[in-house]
Amino acid sequence: MTLRRRSFLGRVAATGVAAAVLPAVALPRPAQAATWKKRLTGADLDTNSRWRVAGTDLGIPYVLENGSIGYLFGDTFDTPWPEGPPLPNDWRSPVMLRSNIHPGAAGGIVFDSAARVGGNGRAPELMRNGHNGIGIDGLWEVTVIPNDGISFPETGRQLISYMSIENWNSAGPAGPQWRSRYAGLAYSDNGNDFLRTSLKWWNNGGNTDPFQMWTMQRDGDWVYVFSVRSGRQDGPMMLRRVRWDRLFYPESYEGWGWNGSDWGWGRPCTPILNGRFGEPSVRRLADGTWVMAYLNCVTGCIVTRTAAGPDRAWTAEKIQVTPWQEPALYGGFIHPWSSRAANGLHLMVSKWTRTPDGRSTAYHVSQFTGSV
Repeated sequence: MTLRRRSFLGRVAATGVAAAVLPAVALPRPAQAATWKKRLTGADLDTNSRWRVAGTDLGIPYVLENGSIGYLFGDTFDTPWPEGPPLPNDWRSPVMLRSNIHPGAAGGIVFDSAARVGGNGRAPELMRNGHNGIGIDGLWEVTVIPNDGISFPETGRQLISYMSIENWNSAGPAGPQWRSRYAGLAYSDNGNDFLRTSLKWWNNGGNTDPFQMWTMQRDGDWVYVFSVRSGRQDGPMMLRRVRWDRLFYPESYEGWGWNGSDWGWGRPCTPILNGRFGEPSVRRLADGTWVMAYLNCVTGCIVTRTAAGPDRAWTAEKIQVTPWQEPALYGGFIHPWSSRAANGLHLMVSKWTRTPDGRSTAYHVSQFTGSV
């Protein structure tokens, strides 16, 4: 089995727990932490019996062109975890489940359909995936991992930002780190079948390109793109923007940068934050509040920040989910129907727990509820 992305995560989570004894890392007050609401995927749930989505990760929620919510899942199997048994176990990525249920409903999120499926049946992957072979462009590809999705009611088109994974075990200063070959965009005009475009934002030889893991949020005519390095490394978070109808034109992306005296658009990107970031997720709430979530890979916690706008100052981190609550957690994706109300924040959180000898004991996505 070549999938090793989350083996690094286990070490990160363990480091976060150990570091908690240090004065610099304080335990959160219970009132600040989000609470577990329900598990959303698993071999024992209807995601498996209806669509053969058993062991899976991510669950990135975004608004579809018809106003309901699509949930993007990464490496997906019809067994509880990636290594089976049995094998083969129908490895797919990405797949999409859908729901029109508000996450604040008493029963939480309930999926009602899957992309590329009429009713019940196996949910196939949304786009071409090399699966430890040759990808769309003649290059070796371990898998395709979604970063985020966005849709445009004006055209009915959906876009997915994704990473083409080169390997899960590149050498790095903090130990093995997974490496993307490039970030790309795929699109669908029917809400089901996604075509990977030829656009590539290439990673560099040092695996330090800061434009690999994207999260996207539209506001008016602009789509704001926040991005970090692959592999959950120390590094910068960058901000760009592009008109919604120019996403396929790299020359149209504007950087948000500091010139020595002030910030402005149309400049080379300057880091808006620095840290060891897991997958970022940014959403604009209905009241105009911008919320950012990510895994702090030093503490092992899912945290949030807020701002009055994408190019405004972000608040300090607020801890939402800790590795004490959800061991070996990652992800932390904000539901777009979240709000500033008490318990109005809804997060999709992945977990992959493993024994010391590498055997999986859990690999699924859960819904957590908190407050920004």
